[in-house]
Amino acid sequence: MPPSQDMTTALDPGLLDALQHQVAVFARRAEQTRLGGTGQLRNSMDRAAYLLLNRLDQEGPMGVKALAAGMGIDSSTVTRQVAPLVDTGLVKRTSHPEDGRAVVLQLSPRGLARLEEVRSSRRQLMAEVTEGWTQDERESFCSLLTRFNTALSVRQSAHAGHVPAEPAGSVAPESGATA
Repeated sequence: MPPSQDMTTALDPGLLDALQHQVAVFARRAEQTRLGGTGQLRNSMDRAAYLLLNRLDQEGPMGVKALAAGMGIDSSTVTRQVAPLVDTGLVKRTSHPEDGRAVVLQLSPRGLARLEEVRSSRRQLMAEVTEGWTQDERESFCSLLTRFNTALSVRQSAHAGHVPAEPAGSVAPESGATA
């Protein structure tokens, strides 16, 4: 449903234009750098892999459907994205603890080690990019970006007609920073 004319005219159009422009610039810069980190690990893990590994680390073993629902994407997409992670040993398939016939995906020790390397590199990048910021400014930015991502997720879910997924950036600041 498009925003009502009343909603956009009640807000400052210049500010909304500036906001949408900055979001577009951020999206381009994030895609260019993939916010991958620093040093040898820069751009060393794609966004899909990072988000999948992070979700499995945060929430533990789960099936494809649960993983897809939690990320707000479809099961076929998760299946396609997780295949190379299984092939490289970052994720392992195991039997469901309560139903041995079902398969769950689990972060392997190698996957956890790799995820920690990437997190450390990305943490360093965030420290460099926000070097002149105060702790309060970093917390405010993280809070507002999380709120923005949540609002986008809710909007996307409403348009798709299903329950909103928890956005990737809604976990604690560095335990699950956005990709």
